[in-house]
Amino acid sequence: MTFTARDLGKLQWPLLGALLMLVLAILPVTWSSNQVTGARSERDEALRRQTSSEQRLLKVRTEEQELRDRAALYQRMQQTGITGNEQRLEWTEVIEDIQQQMRIPGINYEFGIRKPLDGGGAPEEGYFASPMRIQMRLLHEEDLLNFLRRLQREAKALVLIRSCTLSPLPPPPVGSTDLAQLNGECDLRWITVRPSASQP
Repeated sequence: MTFTARDLGKLQWPLLGALLMLVLAILPVTWSSNQVTGARSERDEALRRQTSSEQRLLKVRTEEQELRDRAALYQRMQQTGITGNEQRLEWTEVIEDIQQQMRIPGINYEFGIRKPLDGGGAPEEGYFASPMRIQMRLLHEEDLLNFLRRLQREAKALVLIRSCTLSPLPPPPVGSTDLAQLNGECDLRWITVRPSASQP
């Protein structure tokens, strides 16, 4: 079949109509695609803002919880007597009371100079350690453990045990009433906290 110029002239308007319909069909698809892309961008931006707000809120809540925890810890430390200046007289009384109640034959001890725990910092605030060397004459090994356990529980300080040694004592003279069989020596640190002026 052969097309002439006259035939093409007849098809001009139908072809233009078909092209127009094709354009009209494509436009909604393009518009819908742009709408979807825009909606996704808005959704992503909203999620980003929501995530950022949640992170800021979480940070504020975390900081508030840390402040409450610090205040509670400081209050507990005050109640146990760990804060403030060292109380060597009270510590001595605690040691003597435990010795009498446990009937430990003999105890000798000596406190060293109180120093900042970190070896530096402001001398008027922070953690401080008061060293103590203690020597005990004991009947049994359990006496040493029980003594240290009670000391840590009853003393108004945080008592850290650096080292301990046990060694047998020489046999007592005939007729001696000294029943001690072991010599115990311990290196302790009495930790106290002196708060800063800004501490609640």
